[in-house]
Formats: sequence, structure tokens, C-alpha cells
Amino acid sequence: MSTQHGTPELKMIRSNSTGSDEKIEKPIDHALERRAVLKLDLTVLPTMAVFYFLNFMDRANIGNARIAGLQADLQLSDHKYQICVAVLYVTFIVFEIPSNLLLRKIGPHILLPTIVTIWGIVVTAQGFVKSYGHLVVIRLILGALEGPLFPGLVLYLSGFYTRSELSMRIAFFFSTASLSGAFSGLLAAALTNLEGVGGLAGWAWIFIIEGLMTVVAGVVGFFVVPKTPKESRFLTQEEKDAIYARLERENPLDKHVDTFSIKQVVQSITSPHVIMVLLMFFCSGSNVLGLANFLPSIVRQLGFSPVKSQLLSVGPFGAAFFFTLLVSYYSDKYKSRGIPMIILAIVACIGYIIYLCSRDKYTLYGSLFFLVCGSYPMVPLGSGWAANNSEPHYRRATTIGLCFFASGAGTILSTWRFPTKEGPRFTNTTIMTLTFAAVTGLLTIANMYYLNRQNKLKVSNREELLRPYAKDGEKGGFDERKAWIELGDRHPDFKYIL
Repeated sequence: MSTQHGTPELKMIRSNSTGSDEKIEKPIDHALERRAVLKLDLTVLPTMAVFYFLNFMDRANIGNARIAGLQADLQLSDHKYQICVAVLYVTFIVFEIPSNLLLRKIGPHILLPTIVTIWGIVVTAQGFVKSYGHLVVIRLILGALEGPLFPGLVLYLSGFYTRSELSMRIAFFFSTASLSGAFSGLLAAALTNLEGVGGLAGWAWIFIIEGLMTVVAGVVGFFVVPKTPKESRFLTQEEKDAIYARLERENPLDKHVDTFSIKQVVQSITSPHVIMVLLMFFCSGSNVLGLANFLPSIVRQLGFSPVKSQLLSVGPFGAAFFFTLLVSYYSDKYKSRGIPMIILAIVACIGYIIYLCSRDKYTLYGSLFFLVCGSYPMVPLGSGWAANNSEPHYRRATTIGLCFFASGAGTILSTWRFPTKEGPRFTNTTIMTLTFAAVTGLLTIANMYYLNRQNKLKVSNREELLRPYAKDGEKGGFDERKAWIELGDRHPDFKYIL
């Protein structure tokens, strides 16, 4: 924004985040802020997107390997195959919360590239498994390394962007999950042509090539991932100051609170809005990962050839990539999380109903577009909602970790769906996923009602909430820093996003 003379327009804000009575005026240079945020979008976000693209591809590519011959070569029954898929998520969810609590201590610039590099090595090793037992062990190790990434990325980006910007940024890297599903299908179709090269099966090359891609990305990450905006080599000092100023205006607490407290963990676990989001994550996580792991197999069950099934799985995932970005853009623009999530739940339900009622394989395939497009955007919107409405840092870290723990638990359930004997209709599974989509929509409505009521109560009960923090001898004065630390998102000046 500029004046007629071309100089940045400066607005003044009044700051009192230190708790003192002195009011300090600070100028806001909107042009500078926009430039700084754009630089973050062009430097930090692409790296996070690549990390998550590989994260999703490397745990879901077992679905591509399955129809390329993995299940037959290792002589896996449907039951054993489902165990191989499920065990990854056991260690996956176990490490999500601890890693999030350690992210600030270790440093994201160290933790994130390290886990990416090591899991890339593990995925490569997956191409050399010779038995069911080997595959189970590899998948357990892979889950422990991949689990920390998504909650870590959400927590990491919440230190770079304001609440109203976060969902779009999460959507940017999460949408690569649907893109990875499309890319993995294309790549798998090509890599199966390496059947016999080096004495290895085509499915083995899927793991080896995709694993080596991840190793390269992880090593590069050590050089390009900044610890905080302050350490970004791509920002000028002026731009770094602008980023921190805008974050402090929205949340004056965060820079003052850097110590872990079990009280913050308990407050997160016992918050009604967090509990509702956890249940939503369980349902949506189950549906999303069920589609990610089994979509190629679902398409195969419709009667298409193995190679054509790989290629046809590209369509729904590709559509979901663009749809996720579109929905998240409008979610941030209108500062609304609940309304878009209700619409998505309806879209998913329509898809499941079509899948239940149709007999034509092309109509069944078309319904997959509704399923994937209605399910995938739920994750970035829900992640943004959880991060938006939890403060301070360790309460937010716990909330995000819990959300993905719940999502992982739902994923474990999803691995027992879509047995080939139920195909191609998968009636029981489809009824369950339809129910989960409907429950997600109902929980969203309930959470919006609760948050709206809490915002109103904060206004009417402001004095009562702040009374314990009143300063002796100061009429109307209170210890603002202590109030923010102890109340966090329950502070009367913290407005929940609906």
C-alpha cells in the first residue's frame, strides 16, 4: 500500500505487551510486511511442501507396490498386508506429541531435515525386504520417523504466520499429499517397467527410487530450513523485524513464554473445543488415509488393469490438490474454518452415497472425486483451527500433537478397511466412512456454537476473568503478562476463530 508519492503507508498501533502502563507507538509498514511474507512463501513454504509430499508418498506408496506385485511376491494374505500398513501408524502416533514438545528445544532446522533424511534411507531399504517379518520391522521404524513431521510443520509455521494466514499455508504443503498420490501413481506405473533390473521386482524399484529422492531432499533441508524467521538468510533485518512485529501484535504472549509446563498440557487436553477437534481428526484421518492407502486398490477392484488403475488414481488426487488450495484460500480470506468444513463434509457424504447406490464402474470411479475432494481439505482446515485456537506455545504444541495422534488412531482403523473380498462395492466400509464424514460435519457445527458462546462470555465476564491478576493500588490495572501466560487462549482479549 503506498501514498501518492510512492512511499509506504504507515499506520500507528499502540503496544502494551510488556505489562507496563507506558504506551509505545509503533509504525506499521504494510508494504514491508507484504514483501516479507511473500519471501517466506517463496523460501520456507516450498521446502515444507517437498517434505510433506515425500512424507505422504513414502508411507502410501505401499498401495502402489501392492498392485505392482508386492503382496504376491511376499505371499501376503489380505490380513498380513493390512498389518503391514497398520503397524506404521502405531509408532507414527506414539512419536507425534513428544516430538512436538521437543521441536523448540532441538530446533526445527535440525529435527526436521534429520528425520526426513533417515526415513528416506529406511524407505530405500524397504525395496530389499524378502519376507513379511522384514516388512513389518521396516514399517515400524518408518512410522517413528514420519510421525513427527506433519504436527511439527504445523507448529513450525505457526511461528512464521498470523492465525488468519495459517490454514492457506498448511493447505499449500498438505495439498501436496493429494499431488503425491497422483505423482506416485504415475511414477509407479513407470517404475514397474524396471521389473527384473538388478534382479529386483518392479515394486522394489518404487521404494528404492522414491526413498533416494527423500534422502536428497533431507540433506538439502539442512541448508535451507531456518530455525525461526530471525535466522532466515533470505530476509533482511528490516523484514525480520516486520515479521516479528506482526506476530507480536496478534499474540504478545508468545515471545515471553518459552518454558514447558505440564499445566499447559492438561489445559489443552481438557479444553472442550480441543476434544471436539480431536474427534473430528479421528474421523477425517481415518477417511483420508484410507483413501490414500487403498485408492489404487479400489480402482483395481472396479475392473481396471493394474497399470490403468495406477493412472486412474491420478485423477481424484489431482482434483483434490486444486480443491484444497481453493477452499483454504477462502477460509483464510473470510477468517472462517467451520463453514468450509461443513460444506466439505456434505461433499464427501454425496460421494459416499453415490458409491453406495451406483452399479456402473465409471460412476463409481466418478464418485471417488467427491470422496477425495471432500475429505482431503478437512486436514489443513482442521489443523489451522486447532493451531488458531490454542495458546501459548506448549499448549498449542500439545493440541497439534494430540490432533495428529487422533488422526493416526483413525488411520490404524482405516488400514483394516477395503479387504479385497468386499470389493468392488466395499459396502460395510463405505457405510462406516459415510458415518464418519457426517459425524465430522456435526462436530464442526457443535464446535462453532461452543467457540461463539465462549467469545461472548469473554466479553461479558472480562473483569471477572482478569480479577486474579489485578495490581494492588492501581485502579483498572492488571498484570497483563501473567494473565496471558496463565489464561492463554482463555484470555478475554483472545478471540476464538470460528
